[in-house]
Amino acid sequence: MQAENDNLWRETPLLYSTCLSKITGASVYLKLEELDLGIYFNLHPSFSFKYRGISFFIKKAKEQHGSSVHLAIASGGNAGLAAACAARSYGLRCTVFIPEGVAESTLALLRREKAEVIVVGKFYAEALKAAREMVATESECVMVPAYDDPTLWEGHSSMIQEIKIQLDREPDAIFCSVGGGGLLGGVLVGCKKAGWDKVQLVALETMGSDCFFWSLSLNGDRFNSVEKTLPSGVNLVRNEEHDLDLAHFTTFSSRASGSLGASEPAARVVQMALERPGGVTTTTVPDELSMDALVSFANDHKFLVELACSTTLVPAYNPTLFQKLVTSKSTNGGEERPTSAK
Repeated sequence: MQAENDNLWRETPLLYSTCLSKITGASVYLKLEELDLGIYFNLHPSFSFKYRGISFFIKKAKEQHGSSVHLAIASGGNAGLAAACAARSYGLRCTVFIPEGVAESTLALLRREKAEVIVVGKFYAEALKAAREMVATESECVMVPAYDDPTLWEGHSSMIQEIKIQLDREPDAIFCSVGGGGLLGGVLVGCKKAGWDKVQLVALETMGSDCFFWSLSLNGDRFNSVEKTLPSGVNLVRNEEHDLDLAHFTTFSSRASGSLGASEPAARVVQMALERPGGVTTTTVPDELSMDALVSFANDHKFLVELACSTTLVPAYNPTLFQKLVTSKSTNGGEERPTSAK
């Protein structure tokens, strides 16, 4: 069922976590966007936040090109599923290009949503190349971006608009995981709309799939902007359009690379992060900490999330890291304050 504003996504809950608030000494709220089991009916049908921006992009594509438009997307899983779900809702044809090694359960979900699935290459970049080749040969075929497009960020920004109403006050900090930068782009756009440009943003990645961390380090006055030293398997590339140096990953060692393993981040999101008045704090954590957070979160909250999502939770389960990342603003002692959440 479509929302009253004619967008496909539904408002998702913002829940106070007694457990994480006690651990951190802060008031911790969880914006429930991704649950592997799709526990709540009011969560997105594709089980991830990507449904917001991708369904918004597809809505615009149908308005511009009509119902005969053929959608193509390259994805490691979640973006492709979001596109397939949205395409089915709008009655559009959708082809998902996906790299080898994706779980059979993901392929089954894509086919359940009537997507045409093409498995090609070992990495996202190879799947993207194949998708672009098809778009170039079909006049009615439109590429659906997985993370690098302002229309996507506009759709993703809706979660910040919801949080502003649900929380009814300005937060001290917002934590999110980052891969190519689609979610962070939405958070940046949403915060700007909300007047939250000074709210601290903390973006987390896993080591071995941290292209955003390394790309940000190469520019401005960041720690690596002069020497520009990168890990093995990571190349420095120049983005002339945005006058930036970016880190391009040729291999991934993180188990979260299926969701966080973009070869390089969206250059415009890197630029927005560098230019933001309140800045963006980035950090990387080992897979083991993300796995520990995943298990702890399942035990404490009875929610199962994927590794990319549990990466966001790592500081909440590690108070020393949390205190290093957040500023000295008031954390309210971990007490819940009244909210206007429905």
